[in-house]
Amino acid sequence: MEEINLIAIEKHSEKLRKNLEILPLNKLEEDFAMGNYGWTRDLILSIYYEASTGKIPRNLEYRIGNRGDGFDSLDFDYKYDFDEKDFLRCFDDIDISLDLNKRNYGEKIKISMPMYGAGMSFGSISLNVMLARAMAAKELNTFTSTGEGGYPRELMKYKEHVITQISTGYFGVREETILITRIVEFKYAQGAKPGLGGHLLAPKVTPEVAKMRETVPFVNIYQPFPFHSVYSVEDHKKHVDWIRTVNPDALVSVKVSTPIDVDMVAVGIYYAGAHIIHLDGGYGGTGASPEFAKKNIAMPIEFAIPKVHKYLVQEGVRDNIVLMVSGGIRTPHDVAKAIALGADGCIIGSAELIALGCTQCGNCEKGGGGKGCQIGIATSNRRLSLLQDPKWGCKRLINMYKAWCYELKKILYMLGLKRIAELRGRYDLLIDYGPKFKGYEEYLDYLKK
Repeated sequence: MEEINLIAIEKHSEKLRKNLEILPLNKLEEDFAMGNYGWTRDLILSIYYEASTGKIPRNLEYRIGNRGDGFDSLDFDYKYDFDEKDFLRCFDDIDISLDLNKRNYGEKIKISMPMYGAGMSFGSISLNVMLARAMAAKELNTFTSTGEGGYPRELMKYKEHVITQISTGYFGVREETILITRIVEFKYAQGAKPGLGGHLLAPKVTPEVAKMRETVPFVNIYQPFPFHSVYSVEDHKKHVDWIRTVNPDALVSVKVSTPIDVDMVAVGIYYAGAHIIHLDGGYGGTGASPEFAKKNIAMPIEFAIPKVHKYLVQEGVRDNIVLMVSGGIRTPHDVAKAIALGADGCIIGSAELIALGCTQCGNCEKGGGGKGCQIGIATSNRRLSLLQDPKWGCKRLINMYKAWCYELKKILYMLGLKRIAELRGRYDLLIDYGPKFKGYEEYLDYLKK
């Protein structure tokens, strides 16, 4: 019986993979159901195409979605027209690498592109997807993150490129994983559900997931909000000091959502001694929360970035810390816009899963027996997870990022810049075509100060 199931799974996998290659090439009917205002059909198909070919599509709107505001209403004031021959001649001279440590302690780490993978825990996504992301991170010289559900031993061989995340429930946190990691991330909050701790619904808590998190199978797992040992910058500093005591070489990242006083939060993270501030905006996704929690209730990331960047500049510490952002970063154009607003780089979540076949159907946390996602991505069901082959997934992620890096360099070329670092905080290179809200002129004056 098991052999028959494996044959059926292989056949189903082949059809899924073929469809991902064919769909972007077909002219679909207008009423073809796929996507939403943020993740439009064209954006999803564009990522399918990029993951299949390593190239940017020519017949799809791959730059923006259809929200009408945020990154979708921003564009660049390009200085030069695109000359492909000249661009290819200077392609290797355009630097998009990023230093992740601007402090005078901890390991000096440079990644080859201003992006790395977001935290997605074992249970919210399948182990095969985690492996694909880790394998791709190694090949791309960047990072992926374990998320808050522990560090599966299968990821150990990629430890040089895996961030271990510590959240309020301390699920799966072990001294061993802190000792082997190069970056530790404290997750204080998540943009998709600020003010709420993690919540993995009972059907996804399979025996394997429960063992990793040291809990009971098929019982809801809640993480408290916030860390009940942290109520001040001084308390937060104790967390940073704890990691530096256990592993002095490790960099410390701190993930927070975007409340109204996010600038004060960010400067507190700096003074606590962290290396990386990770801002997570309200458009981010989650595969481990009930529907009521998945609302855009955090500050949009495009407002939070300049607010934090300017405050760190005013405090005189901007060049001493790295600002990474996530929560609705869907395209290389979003990455470039975020950096122009003041970020150093971006953290990518949903786009990676779309490269593996996600359709944004919203079924991540549903279904009995941990089934959730029907194509083996956001699932803890062992049989469904076999639909995702790590080697195949790794190749698709590498292809997607290859296309993104090409487009990032193209953007820099058309702006007349040689390094991605030169784009940081360049509001003057952006044009806003979006709706003008009350206080818009005052906001522009604030950005120019």
